[in-house]
Amino acid sequence: MNKFQFLGRLTKDPEVRYTANTNSQVTSFPLAVNRRFTSQNGERQTDFFNLTAFGKTAEFCSKYYKKGQQVLVEGRIQNRTWEDQNGQKRYATDFIIENAYFADSRREGSGDTFEMPSVSDTSDFITVDDSEELPF
Repeated sequence: MNKFQFLGRLTKDPEVRYTANTNSQVTSFPLAVNRRFTSQNGERQTDFFNLTAFGKTAEFCSKYYKKGQQVLVEGRIQNRTWEDQNGQKRYATDFIIENAYFADSRREGSGDTFEMPSVSDTSDFITVDDSEELPF
């Protein structure tokens, strides 16, 4: 099974580009992922992964993800090879996002807030006689 799952913070805003042949959206961004353990001197180490998303997942990431935001992403790891201009064989490992989620308790700086409505005005309420049987 080829699957990764990362919980981390974006170190930059997502970058958007489009494929040449199908004009599909491609979104990429670096993610800082803390290791579960600390080093001998007590410092937590962090790994940085460059991630890529395609299609609808790319649209979601570019629209809702911002630098500093904590996210959870799942996907597959893909290897590719090619020859550069000098004829040298090159290798790359890509992390392709298949599912993307919010991991912060709220979206920082988005302005999206929710407040419970006030119930101080009870003029629209009616009194229910609980001695009668309910109609349902």
